[in-house]
Amino acid sequence: MIRYFTAGESHGPALSAIVEGLPAGVELQADDINNELARRQQGYGRGGRMKIETDRAEVLSGIRFGRTIGSPVALVVRNRDWENWTTTMSQFEDHAGDVSKITIPRPGHADLTGCIKYGFDDIRPVIDRSSARETAARVAAGSLAKAFLRQLGIQVGSYVSSIGAAGEPLGHGRIMELLAGGAEGLAGEADRSEVRMLDADAEKAAIAAIDKAIADGDTVGGVVEVFITGVPMGLGSYVQHDRRLDAALAAALMSIQAIKGVEVGTAFENARRPGSRVHDELFAGGAEGLTRKTNRSGGIEGSMSNGQPIHLRAAMKPISSLVTPLMSFNLANLEAVQSRFERSDTCAVPAAGVVAEAVVAPVIANALLEKIGGDHMEEVARRLEAYREELLSRFRG
Repeated sequence: MIRYFTAGESHGPALSAIVEGLPAGVELQADDINNELARRQQGYGRGGRMKIETDRAEVLSGIRFGRTIGSPVALVVRNRDWENWTTTMSQFEDHAGDVSKITIPRPGHADLTGCIKYGFDDIRPVIDRSSARETAARVAAGSLAKAFLRQLGIQVGSYVSSIGAAGEPLGHGRIMELLAGGAEGLAGEADRSEVRMLDADAEKAAIAAIDKAIADGDTVGGVVEVFITGVPMGLGSYVQHDRRLDAALAAALMSIQAIKGVEVGTAFENARRPGSRVHDELFAGGAEGLTRKTNRSGGIEGSMSNGQPIHLRAAMKPISSLVTPLMSFNLANLEAVQSRFERSDTCAVPAAGVVAEAVVAPVIANALLEKIGGDHMEEVARRLEAYREELLSRFRG
């Protein structure tokens, strides 16, 4: 099964990831990884760090002649900004006495709790590992799973439905039209926008909201929508809590920095409706086999994929590092002071959608491998094709 780990600090020499469990024979080129890293760096409202970095991944192991070989894939993304932080983030004691300690935590950040949990008298170690810069390594790792799924006809894509009060809703018909060719088509359309929105009026309103936040020294959050197309029925299971597909997907999204809420389909809207206007009616026997006219369940029923596009929504809070400070205190003496500013973005919602794609891809890949197995791509593809044909013939009538 696929699993990955990341290492590195925001201002350290590099970020790294080790991805284990990919079947042999997955076709990969450098652009499969680097294009995803470039997408993560885009978006209106990003801060100065993105002007410094040009993220590209170095592959250290696990790929030969453009194909995975079944062993762990090791990836490194160098931090160009490291040259400005060699003293502050020195790995050894050479410069320990040359650096001023940070002792004023920012409200809403990991600063305070991280310091207490790990026994630090300086917030810097917390800042550098809890930073969303870590998601560069996760996007690199997730790009491998996305490539694996893509080669099996499964696509992952996203768009931004709201930033602050700007946006939502976009008509269901427009989404279905964009998803007709797969979720990556929807994502490609979103990527044409500076804020990764699909509606021109919403885009203008979102940019205006970001501009106002910049002028006010404030930040804005928003909602990203993730779609996964081509997923066959029956991934995941209801028999144990840790095999539930929706739980695993929600956990993956909640692991992204600043994501504070997740729903499957239109879950919160469904909670306000009667069941007769929530559940997706079933139709079988035609040339397409099993069909439904709606997808309010978000492609998951009983914690298993039901064959429809999987639809996930994730809410991102406003970034907690503010130019206009909130009140805090000094850990050294408990005196009340204004919180400090750490270089940051005004809005990172567009990037959050790209990160969301990356973190859900290994979840789907693992659920697929659990269902059909296989140690190399030909074996996996053959088994998946047979399973899809079995499902189609069963419901064609």
